[in-house]
Amino acid sequence: MYNKVETRTFLLFLFLVSIGFLILLKPFFGTIFWACAIAIIFTPFHNKLLKRWPKRKNLAAFLTLLLCIVAVVLPMTFVVSSVVSEGVALYDKLQSGEINPARYIDSMDTAFPALNSVLGKVGVDINALKTNAIDAAMSSGKFIAGHALTIGQNTFGFIVSIALMLYITFFMLRDGSYLVDLIVRALPLGDTRERMLMSLFAEVTRATIKGNLVIAMLQGLIGGITLWALGIHGAILWGVLMTIASLIPAVGSALVWVPIAIYFAATGDMTSALILTGIGAGIIGMLDNVLRPILVGRDTKLPDYIVLLSTLGGIAIFGVNGFVVGPVVAALFIAFWGIMIHDQYLFEPNTPP
Repeated sequence: MYNKVETRTFLLFLFLVSIGFLILLKPFFGTIFWACAIAIIFTPFHNKLLKRWPKRKNLAAFLTLLLCIVAVVLPMTFVVSSVVSEGVALYDKLQSGEINPARYIDSMDTAFPALNSVLGKVGVDINALKTNAIDAAMSSGKFIAGHALTIGQNTFGFIVSIALMLYITFFMLRDGSYLVDLIVRALPLGDTRERMLMSLFAEVTRATIKGNLVIAMLQGLIGGITLWALGIHGAILWGVLMTIASLIPAVGSALVWVPIAIYFAATGDMTSALILTGIGAGIIGMLDNVLRPILVGRDTKLPDYIVLLSTLGGIAIFGVNGFVVGPVVAALFIAFWGIMIHDQYLFEPNTPP
């Protein structure tokens, strides 16, 4: 009797303390998550160093962290600073009238006379569209310009977050195996299940980042270079927008380059339109089909509709972290139900439910 009361009381306090600890870590969720993700991505390189220096765990972790800084942190810092500067320059051009969204819409209307009547049939007024386009462009520019100072003021906080992420990554690399063993011993799910789930978490995280983020960055890079070569203002900004759009399954970077190609065609610049369409459809669009199987592997790929729903849902709930968190949660959901079906023998083999 007393043993049961003591056990239940202990479990209650264990639950409360765990919830309290998670609340303390909530402000650092993104930092901790990306530290774990980076450690998972760079673990193969870290393991190679450990094979060469089995007793130099600190050195192996430090060299791996150095590779992470050179390959990931420095390029991302450059891109963020470039996007902010180009966003402010774009706002200045909107204010001065050098860039006029209404003129672009007029060009479309002139090039495609039937467009006005088609839009009118569906209840879209060209004049209202021009006004809304100007307002949207100015609002976006004001947002970027208004937050440029805030971004500069928060530079210290950003640097602290990056430093904290790298600090946690170092220990994740150095003590990763020990932490996994500790979690396996603590969780009451059975060692085999726990190790399988841990392996699945690492596999899906690695696959999602390599298969989505790397491909999206390549698409944004190619798109940005192409737009710069074609004389589009703010090529880096458009390239980043293409990278973000590429994270959305089934839609991708076409959200950005297709309207620009249509604008080129509307203004009579068919050469630029054909070049952008050829690169967009022939190179950018094919990267997903060619590189994804190589970087991800067909065995770990979730169904396309699950990827789409989990990615969009993850972004809606967790923000930018959701494009990784969403598919990971979806994969774990499928894995848990698969284990339950297997263990409980809900369905006989070759027998429909």
